Amino acid sequence: QVQLVESGGGLVQSGGSLRLSCAFSGGIFRSFNMAWYRQAPGQQRELVALITTGTSTHYADSVKGRFTIFRDNAKSTVYLQMNSLNPEDTAVYYCNAKLPIGNSDYWGQGTQVIVSS
Repeated sequence: QVQLVESGGGLVQSGGSLRLSCAFSGGIFRSFNMAWYRQAPGQQRELVALITTGTSTHYADSVKGRFTIFRDNAKSTVYLQMNSLNPEDTAVYYCNAKLPIGNSDYWGQGTQVIVSS
């Protein structure tokens, strides 16, 4: 069974940076599209960034130019580098793994990011 464990969240001042990590186990990492979602209090969960098995990337408009998603297949880990953080980025960030075909879809437990003004 695929398991995802996020780390790297925390409290940071506006303008600061954080790097989130998501460790993948229980499957063939390179076969999965990987993504980061976030959910702020009272808001729906939203896609932040996605990286495919072929390393194509997609970003939400709100984070383009500030966030970078990348993966290390040798370490079965996906990362989210977050720069120029602002209070609107405050949310619980979730890692997602999904096979390109079929319904296999897995979630981590989430990691809290708080950006103070």
